[in-house]
Amino acid sequence: MMASDYYALLGVSPSATEEEIKRAYRKLARELHPDTSGGDPEAEERFKQITVAYETLRDPERRRRYDMFGPEGARAGAQADASSFFGAGGIGDIFDAFFGGGFERASAGRRQAGPPRGPDAETTLELQFEEAVFGAQRDVTVRTAVSCETCGGSGARPGTTPTRCSACNGSGEVRRVRQSLLGQVMTSGPCGRCGGLGEEVSSPCPDCAGEGRKVGNRTWTVDVPAGVGHGTTLRLAGRGPVGPRGGPAGDLFVHLMVIPDPRFERRGFDLVHTLPVSIAQATLGTTVLLETLDGEEELSIQPGTQSGTILKLRGRGVPHVGGRGRGDLLVDVVVEVPGDLTPTQEELLRRFAAERGEEVSPPAGGLRSRIRSAFK
Repeated sequence: MMASDYYALLGVSPSATEEEIKRAYRKLARELHPDTSGGDPEAEERFKQITVAYETLRDPERRRRYDMFGPEGARAGAQADASSFFGAGGIGDIFDAFFGGGFERASAGRRQAGPPRGPDAETTLELQFEEAVFGAQRDVTVRTAVSCETCGGSGARPGTTPTRCSACNGSGEVRRVRQSLLGQVMTSGPCGRCGGLGEEVSSPCPDCAGEGRKVGNRTWTVDVPAGVGHGTTLRLAGRGPVGPRGGPAGDLFVHLMVIPDPRFERRGFDLVHTLPVSIAQATLGTTVLLETLDGEEELSIQPGTQSGTILKLRGRGVPHVGGRGRGDLLVDVVVEVPGDLTPTQEELLRRFAAERGEEVSPPAGGLRSRIRSAFK
């Protein structure tokens, strides 16, 4: 494959639509970008090639010249200034590929001049059951767009500054007047030269290539409130990817995943615990040590307790989020029936049934088995 075959570089056909070309470029950019390819020289070279191919094919006029005259014809009429690349797409589409935002999303509709806000981002945070119940402080690390330290986010080489866009005079917007059957019609849209930023960077920063931001790791402390549940989403304002050339950061949305606790089932703000007891304990009563989230507590089982009885420990459940009080701990008593009785235990139960006048099945094995058991 020759580097001059732009369609082949992007893996699309010559009849591909603009959206298909964009999707192909973003997919390749994620794979070949220096931050994800581990500094592989071959991947870096391919990244440069697909960027040139995309910048040519994304522009209808340059694509027409490329189809007619090849790469040289496309370059002959192209604008060479860096602001066209950074303001109207280019590396902005790389960040769009990684973080789901970029210049094109920010420029939808009427916009004001100046750096656009960065896109929102999301991540997940796994919590232990007790952390969700009582709250916790947890650190979360995200890979996101961060401000370039070399240029301070301006996108300009140190010692230089961005200049007012000559095409829109710093407004970030271009107005056009056309003649129609109804008279003159005025339309406006983001300036194609500066991408609506109102500024041009004639000497781009060597570290961020004029974008004003790079891909890096950021660690934030998340305050998890008491009582949150699985699937809760917390919003960290201004902790998302930064915008290009000093634009404000978007928000970070943290989705909470709570690890289940085998001891408890959560029902709203109540907790349910299943407590197995024997027939004798349920019949005669007992006191058991019950493990709660607040420590061990004594629980009294009254004589004659039936299976399915619910005992309530008030205020031992989940705290109300943003409010006062807690739910309850509901103890579901389950009477267990033994299935592996010894001959002595079976005989005792048969005497008990006979005393109460209850009909039971005859012993397995008949008379011979009973005689054999008597001599053991």
